[in-house]
Amino acid sequence: MNVIKRNPSRTRRPTPRRVRYAVIGLGHIAQYAILPGFHNARRNTSLVTVVSGDEAKRRAIAKRYALPKTYSYEEYDHLLASGTIDAVYITLPNHLHRSYVTRALQAGVHVLCEKPLGLNKADCRVMLRASDRSEAKLMVAYRLHFEEANLRMIELIRSGRLGEVRIFHSLFTQQVKAGDTRLKADIGGGPLLDIGIYCINAARYLFQAEPIEVTATAARPKDRRFREVPEMHAVTMRFPGERLATFVASFGAAPRAEYDVVGTKGTARLESAYSYSQGMRASLTIGNRTRTLSYPRRDQFGPQLLYFSDCILHDRRPEPSGLEGMLDIAIIEALNRSAQTGRAVRITPEKIPAHRPSLAQMIRCPARPLPRLIHAQSPTT
Repeated sequence: MNVIKRNPSRTRRPTPRRVRYAVIGLGHIAQYAILPGFHNARRNTSLVTVVSGDEAKRRAIAKRYALPKTYSYEEYDHLLASGTIDAVYITLPNHLHRSYVTRALQAGVHVLCEKPLGLNKADCRVMLRASDRSEAKLMVAYRLHFEEANLRMIELIRSGRLGEVRIFHSLFTQQVKAGDTRLKADIGGGPLLDIGIYCINAARYLFQAEPIEVTATAARPKDRRFREVPEMHAVTMRFPGERLATFVASFGAAPRAEYDVVGTKGTARLESAYSYSQGMRASLTIGNRTRTLSYPRRDQFGPQLLYFSDCILHDRRPEPSGLEGMLDIAIIEALNRSAQTGRAVRITPEKIPAHRPSLAQMIRCPARPLPRLIHAQSPTT
């Protein structure tokens, strides 16, 4: 039987055949996508409890998923020490990630954390150190690292069929409802941390490299929603080999989620590239010939649970690791400096990931029925 690696000062407990999870936070994404994903991950994963400050919500979710006990946020440390869970899936607002991730890792509990990993590099470093010291695993929930359409775009670029890929361009835009937490600066709101991070991560995994210089421009219209955070950012990232990645991320525009890659021999586009609520469509043009592929809506959360649980059970370092999360945050910090100063900002990554997403990580899971939300609503119109 495998053993969960703990801090040597702590009692080691055997890992069951299924990794036992607590989901921390019961907002929209947790109810809409994460909790249903446990059904597809049942080969090696069990949902055993949830943590929320809303008692009525906890009762309803416990009944829906047959959970014997739930916990409030005040009981979180008791849960970590209880021996009833092996891992947590953190779905809390961005400013709470550091505290809840670090406490779990220090208790020897493995962590799967929604992105962004932290608000800044300092947050991320604290979490990475806690993981190293306890030997509990830390993975950031970059679900697209397991999703077929994006992984096949990576494989297409690696194949050389597009020639030398020179350009990445993306749009990720949506209309965020007034009053949503993502519009509050003090808890890590704004389009860069919430949706721009997808474009940054996609450019990095498609180019298989780290940017060396970035520039950003922020726009803040008179719309009252954007009193604390910009409505949008326009970004340029320079990669080695004089390759350029550009994107616009907006909280105040009609919904779009797509990217184009342009090489010396051909082009490719992925529509709905960052979505988990609908299917995707890819098009490849080489010469005068265009080929289109459609990918149906699938569960994107079960795959990352399956993968992370296997990493725990077989003692493998996950990809995407905490380092992957910190690299994106370092880029966002540089972009914010650029937007404030109006100047380009040079970047030197502290480390380069040992592994990047590849087609070998693809996991297909069927779409799950959409659940009725309890005291939660979509953040977008």
